[in-house]
Amino acid sequence: MLETAIEFSLYLWPLLLAASFFAGLVDAVAGGGGLIQVPALFAAYPEVQPATLLGTNKVSAIGGTINAARKYLRYVRLPWALIVPAIIAGFVGALFGAAAVSVFPAEPLRKALPFLLFFLLIYTIFQPSLGQDHRPGAHSRLLQLKGIGLGLVVGFYDGFFGPGTGSFLLFGFVRFFQFDFLHASAATKLVNVSTNLASIVMLGGLGKISWALGFAMMIANIAGSHFGSRLAIKHGSSFVRKAFLIFVSALILKSAWDAYFS
Repeated sequence: MLETAIEFSLYLWPLLLAASFFAGLVDAVAGGGGLIQVPALFAAYPEVQPATLLGTNKVSAIGGTINAARKYLRYVRLPWALIVPAIIAGFVGALFGAAAVSVFPAEPLRKALPFLLFFLLIYTIFQPSLGQDHRPGAHSRLLQLKGIGLGLVVGFYDGFFGPGTGSFLLFGFVRFFQFDFLHASAATKLVNVSTNLASIVMLGGLGKISWALGFAMMIANIAGSHFGSRLAIKHGSSFVRKAFLIFVSALILKSAWDAYFS
């Protein structure tokens, strides 16, 4: 089987582990690590089914995301009445997205991704106060519904395609819930753990994961997330905002190249 062939191509693993380390670092700070890790997997194994590569990516990513979430939660307090519904909705959305990935083509999303990221970038640039102060609104049913909506939509996207999920979640918590960038990063990691887990459950059940490579990349991803989360916690929201703008700019260029010129 082509999927089994992954485990015998050991000469490619050092490059994939390096990509996973950097992806974990970037994702812990501002999201978007998938646009490093996913293309690396697709370049290394172009003959393997996309669903298998995406599932393997989720195994790698969940380790770093859990590690980053654990570190953030030592330093920030989150409104759990809002976060928990978003986590659950993210899991449900990602289940549907992962189920759809083997049925529907991801090409339209790949084409649209640079434009969605460009909107996030421009909006954040022209709102200099966005994400500087942490002013979450009082708990209300409306905020919980917004959290559920954010989890469902971004969760489905993460299960179906994935790259840029952390950036979308980070922007959502800052824009719609008035989190600062540091608290938004913590919330993003928790929802992202849920969406990654749902994808692993669905794609693993379908036999679409290379577990050996996934766990090897997970170790590298955890190491990267350790450094990334330490940087974010040490330097605070202003650093995360700047990193967000830099990484989203890079993601726009990378995703546009992949979608239209590669």
